Amino acid sequence: MRRLDHRRLRTARVAKRAVYPGMFDPVHNGHLDVIQRSLRIFDELIVAVVANPSKAPLFSVQERLEMIDEATADLKNNFRIVAFDGLLIDLVARERADCIVRGIRAVSDFEYEFQMALMNRKLSSNVETVFLMPHEKYTYISSKLIKEVAGYGASVAGLVPPVVEKRLAERFPAKPPA
Repeated sequence: MRRLDHRRLRTARVAKRAVYPGMFDPVHNGHLDVIQRSLRIFDELIVAVVANPSKAPLFSVQERLEMIDEATADLKNNFRIVAFDGLLIDLVARERADCIVRGIRAVSDFEYEFQMALMNRKLSSNVETVFLMPHEKYTYISSKLIKEVAGYGASVAGLVPPVVEKRLAERFPAKPPA
């Protein structure tokens, strides 16, 4: 029987690189929470902004990259931001990542994310998907809801980073009280 040298296991470290994909239209504090949680688990995190024009994003890919870059300025040591189009599993292979990170806010997110994880496993059996829950104070936040609220001229302060709040205010000027 083969025996493990536990002392050696404690000192040996395998670098793990993960990809956290999404539209991030716009990035919000729930996304930032998942990024920070991921960085506690993985040696390197790549936030991958998908260029999916069929979803009619509010912000261009370049704007989304800029907002994430500014909102995560203090995370640069083991953190990168990239744009991609096409199959996520192809990006994961190009980046030589081991894992895909997905945020799960509620049970309603799980079914879709589970299907995607199984398809990615079918396409590449050596890539794992890890589901992370954001802090409970962010579980109700979605980019869609942020855009809807901002579109009515309401404040999204505390839900998004300041750079996003500013850009949303430029797109949706505050409406005077009725």
